[in-house]
Amino acid sequence: MNNSIVMISDEHNPLYSSVYGHPYIRTPNMERLRDQGTVYRHAYCPSPLCSPSRSAFMSGKRVHELQNYSNCNLGIPSDAPTYGDVLREQGVYTAYFGKTDVYAPGEQLGFSEMHYSKDRPVPGDAHFGRRPLSIRKGAAQRADGYGVKQDAFNNDLKVMDAALRWLDEVSPTIQSRWCLTINLVNPHFPQWNTSPYWDLYPQAADLPAWGRDEESARHEYARDLRGHFETDLFTEEQIRGLRRGYAGNVAFVDDQLGRLLDKMEAQGLLNTTQIIYTSDHGEMLGKFGMWWKCSLYEDSVRIPCLAAGPGYAKAAEVTTPVDLHDVQASLFHAAQVPRPASWVGEPLQTIAAQDEDRVIFSEYHGHGTRSGAYMIRKGAWKLIYYMEAPHQLFHLSEDPDERRNVYEAHPDKAQELEEELRRICSPERENERAHEFQKNQLESLSELQNPYREDG
Repeated sequence: MNNSIVMISDEHNPLYSSVYGHPYIRTPNMERLRDQGTVYRHAYCPSPLCSPSRSAFMSGKRVHELQNYSNCNLGIPSDAPTYGDVLREQGVYTAYFGKTDVYAPGEQLGFSEMHYSKDRPVPGDAHFGRRPLSIRKGAAQRADGYGVKQDAFNNDLKVMDAALRWLDEVSPTIQSRWCLTINLVNPHFPQWNTSPYWDLYPQAADLPAWGRDEESARHEYARDLRGHFETDLFTEEQIRGLRRGYAGNVAFVDDQLGRLLDKMEAQGLLNTTQIIYTSDHGEMLGKFGMWWKCSLYEDSVRIPCLAAGPGYAKAAEVTTPVDLHDVQASLFHAAQVPRPASWVGEPLQTIAAQDEDRVIFSEYHGHGTRSGAYMIRKGAWKLIYYMEAPHQLFHLSEDPDERRNVYEAHPDKAQELEEELRRICSPERENERAHEFQKNQLESLSELQNPYREDG
């Protein structure tokens, strides 16, 4: 029976790290964690948006089961048990530091301790309309969010400092197994750095290799997202600045992971405690002219996943696809307590290094696209199944950048992956459930904004 620490960053595209092959961004502490344990090469989020992804991780449920479709939290069912609560009820002490942004406020999530939860105020993001598609007027101004601010990391440092103090002062007093969750907001936009981090990678002020002329950039959902966020208005100077700032923010997160590893070594925890580093979703960072997340393309839906401690081979690599549900299942496996049978996921510790038949599912019903979409990853193949646009099939070992849709060329493979999707859910039914739920949310939002409006 072992303890667990899971460190979750926000919006970290794993390809922007040396562990996942970036040519010059160095993440030595992620390398250190990889060398002490296992790197999961193909890890995914349940949905490429903050609240849906985090809610799925928190609850062990699919996004469509939770009906937590977007960052609007108005009227979302809030009674799903959490891993913190279920573990605590079985004698595992659960401490949580940092951002929650899930279907219920932090104090209702059932952890033994909750600090700096940074709950999203109700009603959350109101720009989620899809029929018709909501446009964020003035959203292009977000592109000015980069450069130097001396207080850029203050909030994350407050969370990290408190978590490290907990390891010093509280964890030695706990007589049972424990599970610590640490959430940092970086490298999520805006891309502000302190001066030392801004100066680290001037060469990161480059332009994306693949822009708006690519076939995948011209897909209807990609155009929807660019229109929703006005990203076609970004200037070259802004694009370069945002990319440079992102590199600095990744370096900051890596340094915080280093502080955590140092603390674990100093306390002799590495033999009794598993540590996992991951993120809630990725970041397009200008690829195909797209920014942030909300897409089922790799840069948006992929996440880093590195794990070490009891149950993990050292300097190992797993190419089998995994997701955040598997990360959550690992916490129960380490503590050796039962996990609800209805929850999705398999412990990272038990997943085969190379399983071509394992299926990973992600979905998106949030802002910026006209309708729902679903992803199935199986072996080297990936299907994106769109409800109101042509489907895409990518052979990722041959086309890792997803520049060539081979859906028409491989109908048998497309059908195979669609059948895997339908074993998980009915895409038509869940798409309409999402639209109906969001229609009700929009009506409630209108009433909230106009409390004295008369009917009639």
